[in-house]
Amino acid sequence: MSVEELVEVAKLMARDRQVRVHEAAHLAAAGGMANGIEYTYEMGPDGKMYAVGGRVKLSVSSGQTPEETLSIARQVRAAAGAPADPSGQDLFVAAQASKMEADAVRQIAEKSASASNPSQRSAAGFNHTA
Repeated sequence: MSVEELVEVAKLMARDRQVRVHEAAHLAAAGGMANGIEYTYEMGPDGKMYAVGGRVKLSVSSGQTPEETLSIARQVRAAAGAPADPSGQDLFVAAQASKMEADAVRQIAEKSASASNPSQRSAAGFNHTA
């Protein structure tokens, strides 16, 4: 191989390591939500395939309760931010998870306020005037 080809192989090898470490961090933090890693490959001048991109697919849905949704959102946010070098897509997913988390916190607070003040809840239904 030429010097240029050797340099290209070295760059591809470094990129492959970086991609695999990045995606492994997502996978580890995602736990049971992850459906594995998908890589995008590029063939080097040496005829070998190198990972140059990747993604971890997550199965995410709201929980059956706001508390469960809060837990899911926190895990998704942790998985998105797990790599040392989050990508733009990672930051986007983290922002979406933060929104999901804020909505769940709001629902928990509303449920808590409603449960702690039952007279306020029923007062609207029993408004009588003399």
